[in-house]
Amino acid sequence: MPIQTGTDTSKTRRKLKAGGKEVSYYSITAASDAGLGDFSKLPASLRVVLENMLRFEDGGRTVSQDDIRAFAEWAAKGGQNPREIAYRPARVLMQDFTGVPAVVDLAAMRDGIKALGGDAQKINPLNPVDLVIDHSVMIDEFGTPRAFQFNVEREYERNIERYQFLKWGQKAFQNFRVVPPGTGICHQVNLEYLAQTVWTDTDQNDEEVAYPDTLVGTDSHTTMVNGLAVLGWGVGGIEAEAAMLGQPISMLIPEVVGFKITGSLREGVTATDLVLKVVQMLREHGVVGKFVEFYGDGLDNMPLPDRATIANMAPEYGATCGFFPIDDETLRYLRQTGRDEDRIALVEAYAKENGFWRGKDYDPVYSSTLELDQGDVVPAISGPKRPQDHVPLTASASAFRKYICDTRKLPEPTGTATGRWNAEGGAPTPNDLPGHHDGYKDGTVEGEDYRLHDGSIVIASITSCTNTSNPYVLMAAGLVARKARELGLNRKPWVKTSLAPGSQVVQEYLEAAGLQEDLDAIGFNLVGFGCTTCIGNSGPLQPEISKSINDNDLVAVSVLSGNRNFEGRISPDVRANYLASPPLVVAYALAGDMNIDLTTEPLGTSKDGNPVYLKDIWPTTKEVAELVESIVTREMFQEKYADVFKGDERWQAVEVTDSETYDWPPTSTYIQNPPYFQGMSKDPGTISNISGARILALLGDMITTDHISPAGSFKPDTPAGKYLTERQVPAREFNSYGSRRGNHEVMMRGTFANIRIRNEMLDGVEGGYSKGPDGQQAAIYDAAMSYAEQGTPLVVIGGAEYGAGSSRDWAAKGTNLLGVTAVIAESFERIHRSNLVGMGVVPFEFTNGDTRKTLKLTGDETVTITGLEGDFKPLSLVPATITYADGTTKEIQLKARVDTEVEIEYLKNGGVLHYVLRNLAAS
Repeated sequence: MPIQTGTDTSKTRRKLKAGGKEVSYYSITAASDAGLGDFSKLPASLRVVLENMLRFEDGGRTVSQDDIRAFAEWAAKGGQNPREIAYRPARVLMQDFTGVPAVVDLAAMRDGIKALGGDAQKINPLNPVDLVIDHSVMIDEFGTPRAFQFNVEREYERNIERYQFLKWGQKAFQNFRVVPPGTGICHQVNLEYLAQTVWTDTDQNDEEVAYPDTLVGTDSHTTMVNGLAVLGWGVGGIEAEAAMLGQPISMLIPEVVGFKITGSLREGVTATDLVLKVVQMLREHGVVGKFVEFYGDGLDNMPLPDRATIANMAPEYGATCGFFPIDDETLRYLRQTGRDEDRIALVEAYAKENGFWRGKDYDPVYSSTLELDQGDVVPAISGPKRPQDHVPLTASASAFRKYICDTRKLPEPTGTATGRWNAEGGAPTPNDLPGHHDGYKDGTVEGEDYRLHDGSIVIASITSCTNTSNPYVLMAAGLVARKARELGLNRKPWVKTSLAPGSQVVQEYLEAAGLQEDLDAIGFNLVGFGCTTCIGNSGPLQPEISKSINDNDLVAVSVLSGNRNFEGRISPDVRANYLASPPLVVAYALAGDMNIDLTTEPLGTSKDGNPVYLKDIWPTTKEVAELVESIVTREMFQEKYADVFKGDERWQAVEVTDSETYDWPPTSTYIQNPPYFQGMSKDPGTISNISGARILALLGDMITTDHISPAGSFKPDTPAGKYLTERQVPAREFNSYGSRRGNHEVMMRGTFANIRIRNEMLDGVEGGYSKGPDGQQAAIYDAAMSYAEQGTPLVVIGGAEYGAGSSRDWAAKGTNLLGVTAVIAESFERIHRSNLVGMGVVPFEFTNGDTRKTLKLTGDETVTITGLEGDFKPLSLVPATITYADGTTKEIQLKARVDTEVEIEYLKNGGVLHYVLRNLAAS
């Protein structure tokens, strides 16, 4: 299908020769020459958006010349001009956890448009969509040569219904491709293969046009590809569906924060250490809803995998994206990963011609700036609950002791960890008798000769797209394993170890270097190609270890090379989670205890009886670089991606029907027809005031989408577990919330069901509970259904940064299906706010210093919000009345976080997909 461009193209369309051919492109210089403004000081990241405006300018129907001039005004005003624009990304990227419900919605929309008298074939992606199955593999088996084979077999057993459905979608929908299981993580596949930095395609006039590679993805870490100068960010599935159906993304021209990088990393410091420092700095700076662009001569010393690591964690520092302009390193990486030479020539020529190139004179205007000398970065970890909780490695043991003392409400210990644990001065081990650290808890493990205690590391996982895309830290991890093996060290027996690379290329170069054998020897066997531990698919711990942790209320620890460590995400048995570089993950597996200071205390004893310290097994920067340069080749990438969509024999054996609409299996517990479009009228409705709403949940700060819609496992006594048990699904086959996102019945029962969420309506209770209409404690789902039976509307109250974290649309879908009409918080994270509007739920922010605390809310109040009917405008201030349990009232003002006129239309229609469906049915 040809790309669509705007109508008025003559003023800004130019020709460019590169890679042996001539192509058209939309010239920013030509736009200046045409009198549309001075764009010379625009950052490269905003130039990408400006090019999009030039290409789709259509006389004002969606993009006008005033929209284009607004970018010149942005620069003139010092990086400020929040004008609403209509942005059209070139493509969409999905993974299976978020992709399955998106395809479910598309299938349901085909049913819905037929019910409205329309053509089912109108429900087809207009923009290319790639879905990579990467979230489904779970670590059931580890530490053995058969781990990979076993886990893949279990993956297919658990998920065959979902895979059949996705394969149906690949047949039924145009412009929709599926990358089969076992290939890699979507962001790494995107970085190494799918992304091109500059695309070419024919337009409706049959002319070949070059334009920047852009995308949105149904995973928040879509931002990773910004390291390759590809502008992309995460959106919820509902927003992605609208984009793939031709609906532009409504957004405000963002502020762009310039992050100047100077210097180079010191010896022994990794890209992970760098990104954890960047996350801390940008969270403190405040970049929610903003672009971050990295510049400065320090980029000359930063390989592209390191840039991708930083770009990957944009959701953790809160930005829309973290962008790196095109330069020589971009071209080097494109060449190394097997891109066509003509494409590389086009990228260079286009970037230099259209102002996307970072040369010595690159000096744009930014809304604000900050600076980091890479030489100041030190080895670090982040945790135990948030990615921005940066802890230098030298302080890791003492910081953990403080966390335990805070958790146990103990006075902080004095002296060193060693002195507190063992009077003889030996390093702490789980064999120590209890009581050597006052207030710490410990417990025996049935059938084992060791004890566990607060701080025992039970999971050490090299996982996720963030770091497994980076050969420098992967090779470093392998070298740590090699040196430890040579000295006779091994993982501690209570540590569940795993290696889940982001692509098959990683396995190829680890094996070529001989390092996989060393990793295997200390338990880091290949367990699968996918997100695994980082998404909550860490799999079960040894039953005896799990029992000891839970029977003794221990604070067990995980260390992972991922990007997320929110409460309840990694494992239901683990309370404290730390992000670390892959080589540090290996080191912590050897130590087995977070109370050990890796910088001063031994990790273990060598086969010669000598203490082994971290410095004894840590590779030099030169060792790592030489190995990467000699082992990682262009041919590896070309070979592994040659048949990327083919899959193995298991995928090829998955049989599906060939039909225009989906035949929803009534007995399926994975895929069900959602209720969103059933009984839908042809005409939109109106936005209504909210009268006498009860509070379903009263929540604190930094409530993440993991809190709202957890992705991990669940137990039989939960509402979701009871639903499956009633349908004869044994607990062993529950799988995870994430894998069952195609079934709204499971997902609405799992909304606000995180095991660590705390509803402040209940004193000290953890988990998904609320009060029902009778005032008694009940599961949130049960309470919501009781209110629904009475016809009572519901609201949720939150604190600051509500909806941080993943882009998962089910955090909004589940909120909607529970009957919540509004969420009132101190502030919202970007993606979740948009998702709430997209599902017809109105987000409001407190004003005038009001919070749930200043208002003394207990959850027993009712809330009435007016001003939503009639002439309701974006960002309106509306009155609200809080009626307390004793009958007294308080009038407050709320700010409606409905940011654009288009979002008003979405709310009138009941959501963005309803809006699109009605328009398609009427066209």
